[in-house]
Amino acid sequence: MTKLVLLDPTAPERLDRLRPFLPPGWVLTTAASRTPQDQLAALQGASFAITGDMPVTGAMMASPGLRAVHKWGVGYDGIDLDAAKRHVVRVLRTTGSNAVAVAETTLGLILAVNRNIVRGHVGILNGGWPKGQVAPSSITLSGRTVGIVGMGCIGKALVRLLRAFGCTILYTKRNPLPSAEEADLNARFAPLDELLTASDVVTLNCDLNDSTRNLIDARRLALMKPDAILVNAARGGVLVEADLAQALREGRLRGAGIDVFSVEPITPDNSLLGLDRVVLTPHLGALDANGFAPSVTRMMDNLLAVQNGTPPRDMDILV
Repeated sequence: MTKLVLLDPTAPERLDRLRPFLPPGWVLTTAASRTPQDQLAALQGASFAITGDMPVTGAMMASPGLRAVHKWGVGYDGIDLDAAKRHVVRVLRTTGSNAVAVAETTLGLILAVNRNIVRGHVGILNGGWPKGQVAPSSITLSGRTVGIVGMGCIGKALVRLLRAFGCTILYTKRNPLPSAEEADLNARFAPLDELLTASDVVTLNCDLNDSTRNLIDARRLALMKPDAILVNAARGGVLVEADLAQALREGRLRGAGIDVFSVEPITPDNSLLGLDRVVLTPHLGALDANGFAPSVTRMMDNLLAVQNGTPPRDMDILV
């Protein structure tokens, strides 16, 4: 019998939805809670683990018999890759599986902030008719300059969605795209500071790593136009949330849409709470009910490959 544990505490009905995808002879369990003690307890006797949002620490990687950890999605900043290497644990992810979902969420946040959709909705729910209040800050997206920080699968999917709006696309990443791919996307590389200065909309769609942690701080926010907006659908750690909140309170930015946070679930003391020009969503960017079966099948195929000693999908291998 092969034990697979879902590290994110999961309701029985969701586990039942996953079980039909298990290879023969596998059993599925979940952690009792998010505490370190319950996470380690859940891994006892497990050969494989899947994580959605739960960090996977060095202590967890040292669990006897653990052979592989699979990320449900793509962001691996919470997984201790060095420990995985030390303990010979494979780490895998579903590269590109949620690109369209995150790109659509990014676009949705841009439109929600630009058009004051949430402020209008909440105003009506509270018995008002805030048409005049939101008019001065309601701006169209069409024809604007959009700066994308990160141009992987998600950034490219977002570019394709933005084509209908006739936007000028700037992007920045560690290594510029080949010129032929830039031409196909109709996107131009720009250094980060130039991108921030020139863009009407800035979207964060990059990995969180040592080079991007706290990338957007007070200095860089000060480069943005006062009528620009910022959207973060990457990872909370890419952005210094307190610096963004201060810029918004002082009127140095028009608004923001934030789907990811430095601490999740969000805590009551988060500085972005209570600002009426911010749209906040609970890290839902990657969610796609239609993508459930393909993603789960892909994870099971990768884990079964590890068990059988055959190569998983090359694009999905982190360790």
